[in-house]
Amino acid sequence: AGVVTRAFGAGRVPWGNMYEFLTTGAFVAVAVFLLVLIRRDLRFLGTFVVGLAIIMLVAASVAYWTPVGHLVPALQSYWLVIHVSIAVLSSALFTLTFAMSALQLVQAHRQKTIASGGADKLGFMRLVPSALSLENLSYRINAIAFVGWTFTLMFGAIWAEKAWGRFWGWDTKEVWTFVIWVVYAGYLHAR
Repeated sequence: AGVVTRAFGAGRVPWGNMYEFLTTGAFVAVAVFLLVLIRRDLRFLGTFVVGLAIIMLVAASVAYWTPVGHLVPALQSYWLVIHVSIAVLSSALFTLTFAMSALQLVQAHRQKTIASGGADKLGFMRLVPSALSLENLSYRINAIAFVGWTFTLMFGAIWAEKAWGRFWGWDTKEVWTFVIWVVYAGYLHAR
């Protein structure tokens, strides 16, 4: 409701600042989770996904709240919709895989403890698939998200060239988008 009312209030897609990006990101992360639930039983991720969405919403409200306003001229482009929609969707997928990877670490520790004859102190983890299953699913989703993040990087460069006459300007967002791309490329390559 917050994303939709913000869009109506602004008269545009609600992706013009960090507040709008975080609220939309929280919405899309939960929406992607719910859509994935149609095909796979990932209910065990619900607490983590909702927790991350709440963190995003709190950060948006506390640190980045911005009143509704017009977009700066550089953002008044169809590239805003293309670039940011792919970035938000990829980030939502990365949010799911982050939750899976955190659970994978806990499950791997639990499995090692049980295998060595230790007590099962994390009984609730019986509801979670094995660490290997979590890693395999996380890898597959990361591969899809990586393709989206690659398009995010490329379309961002094209948009920057249209807006400012340069493909790359060592802006913080550009640099971190590239760093994230390199980290995931290394992860996928190593796997």
